[in-house]
Amino acid sequence: MSLIEKLKKQVDKKKIKDPSSLQEALREELIGILAVAEAPLEVPELDRPYVIMVTGVNGTGKTTTIGKLAMKLKSEGKSVLLAAADTFRAAAIEQLEIWGKRADAPVVRHKEGSDPSAVAFDAIKAAVSRKVDVVIVDTAGRLHTKANLMDELKKLKRIISRELPGTPDEVLLVLDATTGQNAVQQTKMFHEALDITGIVLTKLDGTAKGGIVISISDEFRLPLRLIGVGEKIYDLQDFRAEDFVRALFE
Repeated sequence: MSLIEKLKKQVDKKKIKDPSSLQEALREELIGILAVAEAPLEVPELDRPYVIMVTGVNGTGKTTTIGKLAMKLKSEGKSVLLAAADTFRAAAIEQLEIWGKRADAPVVRHKEGSDPSAVAFDAIKAAVSRKVDVVIVDTAGRLHTKANLMDELKKLKRIISRELPGTPDEVLLVLDATTGQNAVQQTKMFHEALDITGIVLTKLDGTAKGGIVISISDEFRLPLRLIGVGEKIYDLQDFRAEDFVRALFE
């Protein structure tokens, strides 16, 4: 509705009469909204590990994204260590280890059902002693209630911050492009609890266009860091507003 109102003003102001000009005006409006959020992930040179905490509900492609991100960072010359702190979901640890092998990134793990904060603690200790550039922490996406999940994630973030002051440097929220309106609620819930620093939009390889990020970008003003465009390990790209909007209209 907000876009339609803006377009009505454009039609009056520019005396737009044909559909192609209207579509071009819509494209410009969308690029204007998303260009503000265009902020690819950049890892600076530090004298300590750069810590990325990755969150999101189960099924969004969180663990897959971590594997792809590890590969992307490795290809940029960074050393990477993964922390398997999603200890609640069956097979989450094994899944992360598979991606770790593909990206040639070691994984710090405990047994299933153990304390996620203990995993993060050990991962940071290991990263500091090995002088690793980047630590990526996988997290749970589902506990018995939303309150339980958020409390667990807040605790995890506190432990990371306590062990390595100033971290986590990034708290990324992974959203599924096929989710639609529910993605707004997910963003609200995770952002209130964890102060999200950036969004990764996954599953843009199918019919999903991911248009919900326009609403999210407009409402929350969060940086859009990366997009997942396939299942392969290199299928993770920087978000570019103009390319994204062009794909919306194809």
